[in-house]
Amino acid sequence: MTEREERGREDARAVTGYVHSVETMGTVDDGGIRFVLFMQGCAMRCVFCHNPDTWLRLGREVTVDDVMREILDYKPFFEASGGGVTVSGGEPLLQHRFVRALFEQCGAHGLHRALDTAGYCKHGCFESVLDCTDLLLFSVKVVDQEKHVRLTGVKNDVILANLRLAAERGTNIVVRYVLIPTVNDSERDLCDVAKLVASLGDRVEADILPYDRMGVSKWKQLGLDCALDGVPEPTERDLARACRVFREHSVRLRTDFAQE
Repeated sequence: MTEREERGREDARAVTGYVHSVETMGTVDDGGIRFVLFMQGCAMRCVFCHNPDTWLRLGREVTVDDVMREILDYKPFFEASGGGVTVSGGEPLLQHRFVRALFEQCGAHGLHRALDTAGYCKHGCFESVLDCTDLLLFSVKVVDQEKHVRLTGVKNDVILANLRLAAERGTNIVVRYVLIPTVNDSERDLCDVAKLVASLGDRVEADILPYDRMGVSKWKQLGLDCALDGVPEPTERDLARACRVFREHSVRLRTDFAQE
């Protein structure tokens, strides 16, 4: 390694980011035992947000070096379980320089890297992280744009363009869809998102996640009015219906609920 390269690596390790919290032994964000880093800050205002306390750009300031020291303590667990590192949020790509520098360091240590994002950021920011990401967990809220604005406060043009960009580059993608009764579970909503996933190619999988009311209490603790206060979690039958629609569009599902 040249002196210039070594200096560049040292600079990357000094990049700072703002972290909301850390889960050191996560088991739900892409297989195996995972170190899950929740980044602070998000430009979307989803009415069903699970972590509204991540919206503001506050949090704990850390360097890539700080986080890598924590991560490497758990490396034996990742290796034994087929796990790795997942960066989530908030929206992690609001801090894309930090995420890229962190993923480069993880790659240097042979760690699997998953990015959990809603893709709401500039194309350049999104693209800068793709080539050091092993798995993209891409959250699609709803396809219909008017409904998307009502649910999240923003349009989804950039989001869908970023998703297509990742698919065209051959990135390993799992599209995640949180199923919310009466909100985004109509036949049209399900067909729209199933068609979208199918159009991305055979390699792209989907995961239908049941809406979890756990976030409602966080809204109340923060003094916010939760628009989904009276909305129930989906039943097994709701989930099975959604899976059927996805299967009818030949979408591969990570978790299948087969009984309606």
